[in-house]
Amino acid sequence: MEASALEGCGTALVTPFQRDGSIDEGALQGLLDEQLEGNIDFLVPCGTTGEAPTLTPAEQERVVGIVAARAGGRVPVLAGAGGNNTRHVIELARRLIGAGADGLLSVTPYYNKPDQAGLYEHYATLACEVPRPWVLYNVPGRTSVNLLPETVLRLAALENIVGIKEASGDMVQIERLAARMPDGFRLLSGDDAMVLPLIAVGGHGVISVVANLAPKWMATFTRACLDGDFATARQSQPRLLELVAACFLTTNPIPVKAALALMERIEPIYRLPLTPMAEDQRQRLRRTLADAGLLAARPAHPSQPDVERR
Repeated sequence: MEASALEGCGTALVTPFQRDGSIDEGALQGLLDEQLEGNIDFLVPCGTTGEAPTLTPAEQERVVGIVAARAGGRVPVLAGAGGNNTRHVIELARRLIGAGADGLLSVTPYYNKPDQAGLYEHYATLACEVPRPWVLYNVPGRTSVNLLPETVLRLAALENIVGIKEASGDMVQIERLAARMPDGFRLLSGDDAMVLPLIAVGGHGVISVVANLAPKWMATFTRACLDGDFATARQSQPRLLELVAACFLTTNPIPVKAALALMERIEPIYRLPLTPMAEDQRQRLRRTLADAGLLAARPAHPSQPDVERR
């Protein structure tokens, strides 16, 4: 996979579960068909939105295998392979590549909070041990670690570190990186609300949560930004911000899975420690989806609460 393939809108895929807690492979395949029909640019299974922390390595391997088979080479598959144990990440990454992943997305190690030297050595070791395309993932709000531009630039000099998913929310930091990143290195937004400004300063796209709900619309919006048609993109920005607000009424991926359940795409099932949305939040979510034209004419299971599986 060339780094240039990671441009446009990628979808941070949810992992649907059945009521017995197992992976709902049929629902996943249905979601993938909608993604491909929506002209999404690449697929990102087994990330935070895919509830990767609660999936076993075997389940992650299975999910990636399903995604890769359904994609059939039409779009790249960038599989999540993160953690705070470098050796374990290497082992997982090898399994996911074997399952059909074209590249790997890896979040900064959380909880043990390495400094910048430790972050560099972590990623350099991953790139050396698993010589496939790697995309860094910086999301300090979840990990309590901020991957600074200077460290990213050092890592970008390594041949198979090809990009970064940036979710720091700090536009000054993003601009500092965009101004100095080498040709071919891909700067992707990890925040749907930041797509337009990130692309305006030199970014290349987004790994999107909202694209689970509206892949064609999100792909078209991102392409308008990349084409420099910011006038068109700005017209869509208010709708995007409404959907983003709804998708983050509580911890991701609780709202987006609840939304897909309201759209009758999946069962509203989570794995602990995630729990269902509060009913008032769920009703706000329903109104936003209805206003965006994402619900069927008849209400989708209006009395069915979200369900958690223990």
